Order: sequence, then C-alpha cells, then structure tokens
Amino acid sequence: MSLLPNSRTEPDGSAVIRVLSYNIRSMRDDTDALARVIRACEPDLVLVQEAPRFFRWRKKLARLARESDLVVVTGGATTTGPAILSSLRASVERTEDVLLPPTPGLHRRGFATAVVRFAGTRLGVLSCHLSLQKDERYDQAGMLLDRLAGMGVEHMIAGGDLNERPDGPAFRRLAGTLTDCRAASPWGGEHTWTPADPYQRIDAIFATEGIEVLGCGVPLGGPGVTGVTETDLRAATDHLPVLAALRVPAS
Repeated sequence: MSLLPNSRTEPDGSAVIRVLSYNIRSMRDDTDALARVIRACEPDLVLVQEAPRFFRWRKKLARLARESDLVVVTGGATTTGPAILSSLRASVERTEDVLLPPTPGLHRRGFATAVVRFAGTRLGVLSCHLSLQKDERYDQAGMLLDRLAGMGVEHMIAGGDLNERPDGPAFRRLAGTLTDCRAASPWGGEHTWTPADPYQRIDAIFATEGIEVLGCGVPLGGPGVTGVTETDLRAATDHLPVLAALRVPAS
C-alpha cells in the first residue's frame, strides 16, 4: 500500500490537499476522540455530516473546529447537518448553504458548499448527507450534480454520507459523472459503517475530471497517517471517516 501524501504546493502551482469526509452524529459521542481523529488525519478540508443543529450549535461546531486545529467555513443547522471545515491553508472565496426540497414525513436535507483557493488552485467543495429513502436519495444525487455544474469552477469535489452502497442507483449516478476516489486509488480501509463491525461503504468522496486521486480510504493502519486508533474511531461517532489525498491542478 502506497504512502498517503502530505499536503503541499507543487512548483507548477498545483496543490496536494487532504480531504476528510466524516459523519459526526451531532457530536453526541466522545468529542475529544473525534477531534483526535480529525487532527491525526491532518486535513485541509473536512466535509462534515450531522453537524450540531440545535441549541448552541454554532458554539459546538466552533469548538470542534478549534480542537481540530481548523476553522468553520459554512453549514450546520443552516443546511440541516452538512458543514465544511478547513485549515488556515485554504482561502475562502465564497460560501452558499442550500436547502433541498422537503418531502413530507422525511428529514429535510441540504448541501454545504464553498469555493476555496489553495495556492494557485481554485476548488468547488460540497458536503452532503443523502436521504434514507431510495427515490428521494436518487433525486438528491441529481441535485448534487446540478449544484456542482452551477458553481462556475473547473475543479470540484463532493463528499458525504450517501446512505447507499456503491451498487445503489444514487451512488452509481454520482460515479457515472464524477470520480469515486476510493475506487480510483484504494488506500487504507474500505468500509465506513459501523465502527464496531464495518461491513459496508456508504460514505464517499468524489472529484471532477482533472483532479488526480493519490489515495482514498478509511484512515486506520494506512501508511501516511499516524495517531488514528481503533479506540478513538469507535468512541468518536457511528461512522468511520473517509480520507483522500488529491492533486488539484493550478487554475
């Protein structure tokens, strides 16, 4: 298994970045363990699902960012859960929180989106948590693709909890247009749910054409990440995170 590269800026202005996608279950578990996992992954971007949404939700999300050596970019209650955190390496150009059409009886979903810069690159970013209901989930996958297409940026990434395996219709809809980073360059572990007995991959990171995937998977035992323990992964939340190293071309 190859070493997962560290973040860096290349001489041609392209940027190698680390992106983490993580369902944090509203920080209802061990927040210290959660922050340790995130810090150990050394991400430039964290695509969060199930960020706190209720009483003092901004304070809770800010605490997680601070303890993870990151800052809050956007999202949280304003998107019904998805959020984006970043390192200080990122320069935020703009953000937009998107609420998707509601379905009676189902939890309303949303997207946290941003355009950020790393050195000479410009990158569109989207965090999502798709529906538990199959038909709505498929429609939301289409809305995700439409949202990316409308961001006005050449290079984009999207990630989140899809509530579906790679052979499902919504997952296939995304992978038909975007690069499934895990499938393109496997690294680390594969299955993301549940931490106690991982048996299925329902969390993923996708990238548009032109972004080179240098490795992607669950950061446990993979070379290039130290300090992530199975104990912390089990205590932090009810999903395992997905970590990707990507090379984004200069804009």
